[in-house]
Amino acid sequence: MAKKAQAETIEVAPPKTTTKVENKKPKDTWEIKDRNYYLTGNKTPLTYKIPSRHTTRHALLWYDEKNNKQREIRYATNQNSPFKDEQNGEATLGHIMFNDGHLSVSKKNQSLQKILSLYHPLLGITYKEMKPEQIAKDELADLEIEVDALNMARSMDIDQAEAILRTEIGTAVSTMSSKEIKRDLLQFAKYNPYLFIDLAQDENVELRNFAIKATEANIIKLADDNRTFMWSSNGKKLMTVPFDEHPYSAMAAFFKTDEGLEIYKSIEKKFS
Repeated sequence: MAKKAQAETIEVAPPKTTTKVENKKPKDTWEIKDRNYYLTGNKTPLTYKIPSRHTTRHALLWYDEKNNKQREIRYATNQNSPFKDEQNGEATLGHIMFNDGHLSVSKKNQSLQKILSLYHPLLGITYKEMKPEQIAKDELADLEIEVDALNMARSMDIDQAEAILRTEIGTAVSTMSSKEIKRDLLQFAKYNPYLFIDLAQDENVELRNFAIKATEANIIKLADDNRTFMWSSNGKKLMTVPFDEHPYSAMAAFFKTDEGLEIYKSIEKKFS
């Protein structure tokens, strides 16, 4: 009988309850701390003032979704709320001034912090809040892209390297040695990694370079009006450049067609 009682006790499961989860309130994500703000675009004027209250010239309104209404924002140094409808008594209006492109706001000034961090319409346009975590994240992403670009440049063959550099320095690349090309390519990848990767993944870059080299080698010729490519040997027309297109971009696209591929192979033979 004792064994049977023990078995029954084990089989009985405790009742489930979700009361704690259901009654849990949303966590307040606003943190009380000193905050710093900076003007976007690397602007650092001696002083720069942004609107601190709603006027007909500068609308400072925040849409309250819960109550379905626009609320007027006003920075008052003697009030705890950034909203005019929550301010009582006489309000002492303050200015919002950036000095040398920067503004520090103490944690004691919660009203101004909330205006700048949550409600001001110029947030993200004229200025941003300085967030070390986000800055570190952005810098890490930039460093990773730079490493990827440098690795790509290091393993790139000389023809592709020349094609990419030509987009930056033009025909001067034709007089450079392979070591000079590699050096300049690595520098380009280091200082312009995003552009470098875009060019490295653009198949038309090499085709444009091929067309330019064929022109420099006097295999093909571009007419003075930049509208027609022809064979240099007999002047026979190869293609007409569409209106408003760059000649060598158009030629690169032409090389992808059946007719253009045959011409590409013919030019390639003349290089060898």
